Amino acid sequence: MPSNCAPKDFFEATWPSSQATAPAPASYKIQGRTHYGEAFEIFDPYAFPYLLTEFDLYLMGEGRHYDTYEKMGAHIVTLEGVRGVHFAVWAPSAKRVSVVGDFNRWDGRVHPMRARGSSGIWEIFLPEVQEGAIYKYEIIGAHGAMLPLKSDPYGFRAELRPNTGSVVARLDTYQWKDADWIAHREKTNWFESPISIYEVHLGSWRRVPEERDRWLTYRELGDQLIPYAKELGYTHIELLPIMEHPFDGSWGYQTLGYYAATSRHGSPADFMEFIDRCHQAGLGVLLDWTPAHFPRDEHGLAQFDGNHLYEHADPRQGSHPDWGTLVYNYGRNEVQNYLISNALFWLDKYHIDGLRVDAVASMLYLDYSRKPGEWVPNQYGGRENLPAIAFVKRMNEVAHGKFPGIITIAEESTSWPSVTRPPYLGGLGFSFKWNMGWMNDTLKYFSADPIHRKFEHNKLTFSLLYAFSENFLLPFSHDEVVHGKNSLLHKMPGDMWQQFANLRLLYAYQYAHPGKKLLFMGQEIAQRREWSEARSLDWHLLQWDSHRGIQRLLTDLNHLYATEPALHQVDFEWQGFEWLDANDADDSVLSFIRRGKKPEDLVLVVVNATPVVREGYLVGAPQSGYYKEIFNSDAGFYGGSNAGNQGGQEAAPSPCQGRPQSLCLTLPPLAAVFFKWIPAS
Repeated sequence: MPSNCAPKDFFEATWPSSQATAPAPASYKIQGRTHYGEAFEIFDPYAFPYLLTEFDLYLMGEGRHYDTYEKMGAHIVTLEGVRGVHFAVWAPSAKRVSVVGDFNRWDGRVHPMRARGSSGIWEIFLPEVQEGAIYKYEIIGAHGAMLPLKSDPYGFRAELRPNTGSVVARLDTYQWKDADWIAHREKTNWFESPISIYEVHLGSWRRVPEERDRWLTYRELGDQLIPYAKELGYTHIELLPIMEHPFDGSWGYQTLGYYAATSRHGSPADFMEFIDRCHQAGLGVLLDWTPAHFPRDEHGLAQFDGNHLYEHADPRQGSHPDWGTLVYNYGRNEVQNYLISNALFWLDKYHIDGLRVDAVASMLYLDYSRKPGEWVPNQYGGRENLPAIAFVKRMNEVAHGKFPGIITIAEESTSWPSVTRPPYLGGLGFSFKWNMGWMNDTLKYFSADPIHRKFEHNKLTFSLLYAFSENFLLPFSHDEVVHGKNSLLHKMPGDMWQQFANLRLLYAYQYAHPGKKLLFMGQEIAQRREWSEARSLDWHLLQWDSHRGIQRLLTDLNHLYATEPALHQVDFEWQGFEWLDANDADDSVLSFIRRGKKPEDLVLVVVNATPVVREGYLVGAPQSGYYKEIFNSDAGFYGGSNAGNQGGQEAAPSPCQGRPQSLCLTLPPLAAVFFKWIPAS
């Protein structure tokens, strides 16, 4: 800034000589006049005491101050009777750090911060600065060079892109009304409960075309998204990262403002209200969280104080070759503290019900996506990233300990052992893990022409070899419908009728298979185009019966899944699953049983993955009694041909497939049928 913007000609404040000690900071002001002749009167910010205690600094240095968001960043406080904002930032290599903003004409000479010794933390209290003030940090690095202005790593709000300033914001004004939900959450055993997740990108779920195709606000999303997801029967909404990010095309995964809910849809209080309304409607809210990497934007964490502060200096450790982003230095106490505090921040301040951690595999392996010579082994010569592993374990321990009832989900694409086992048993401590192998195998199978599926049969059966090694969640996520991968509907082979039938079968198979469920937005209406963050879903498709049929099918599957204990209660043990016949590859038919904890909770599932109606198909029945057809993906209500079994069938006392009873069924084309066992009275 030009030097003539700086206040000058300060007058020294005085007090009576008889007074032995300096007055209280609020009892006097400094008077001066600007270069323009404007008189001003201000409190002396350097007369106010420190707010960070020595114990705070010690815990931060140790990496064990897990509520640093209560101390760092910008906080509106009343100090010595004066209202203002306390700023604190970590920049150990800096020669000088100043808060700059409209309140001081963006001149770093006006408000240099005070260094707190060897901790590397700088702080200052600026009287009379108010909520809504835009600010950044001006940093002079170790070598005397002034860096690009930096946004606050702990900023609670940010300007809407392309602006990059941090905004002073309060997070303690919203009055929550979700106490009943939180109490219920703490008592719920989520491993034995239905979890059906609707994955959403808020900026493209629905837009307002008559207003220049703008985004919905958080409040409008509350009015529209919450009742929609509830009507479809979902238990949770999972949001692609809503933390502030500079580039729309990153979908939020290149997070820059880790503590700021994006301003694209409204204020922090607006987002809190959205979550509160979800809870009052009985919907949990999960957030995608990205501690695996961060972008290189100059106003962000990259070379924050002129040195490699949050990242490694060596690009073999500190950069991602795939994404062009930087990797956190998980071995540094303050960095680990920053990330764990961030996880707790969303659970605490925003009442989030869980975190889905993105790109976990890239954190666990030092050679992730790297060729020989492009990575640095650990101290034992191995490829495991030991500090990252310790960070993940600690994050899960602390999060589950402080917020009982929340869940954490790992997007981990390798066979890393014990991802969902507790750290005290050697695991990483996640609640659930995405079953990427199941997803890939299933989509490959369903993409094959039915005439060739007998040669791909093992792709459906293989998942049961490892289905109970982890607490798996079955995802059809946003990653599968972008970048040339096509929509789920158009992955399906055949003519239009067969594509829709295959899609209905795909969803039915997902809900019958052991594991919790996730589906990306738009797939419930059979979106035809690939997803794009730049436009709304194609809601106009619902004018056609075929698309409405898919929506009805997902709604019924969600409600059936929630009401039938056999479909969700024993997801992670062999006792909940039993093959009837896994080997009928020639007919592309699978049959199996799902069981609940009670003997009477039994559902028999038969899948016919060919467009042939199979009449007189024999299936073994484990018990005598009536088998009621409770779901048929070929029902006319969904757009099918209405082939079926007239509501159910009494088991015949004829042994079949090693069972004492049998059913003689009609298998609809490209369909799944579910039968609920009704014991004989």
